[in-house]
Amino acid sequence: MSVAKIVEISATSNESFDDAIRCGLKRADTTLKNVKGAWIKEQHVRVVDDGLEYQVNMLVTFVLED
Repeated sequence: MSVAKIVEISATSNESFDDAIRCGLKRADTTLKNVKGAWIKEQHVRVVDDGLEYQVNMLVTFVLED
């Protein structure tokens, strides 16, 4: 039997939503073990001086160790 936990994180990128998701999952994987997936809760775009900033809020699922 496995038990999973879900945490909410936010990640940003100057390139795209996809890049923000990749960066967020990569960073989460350095702290959390057994990351299995994510659900994208929200996406936001901010207008900044040099272009756009893409932000995603996501729920990351990881399996707890025994």
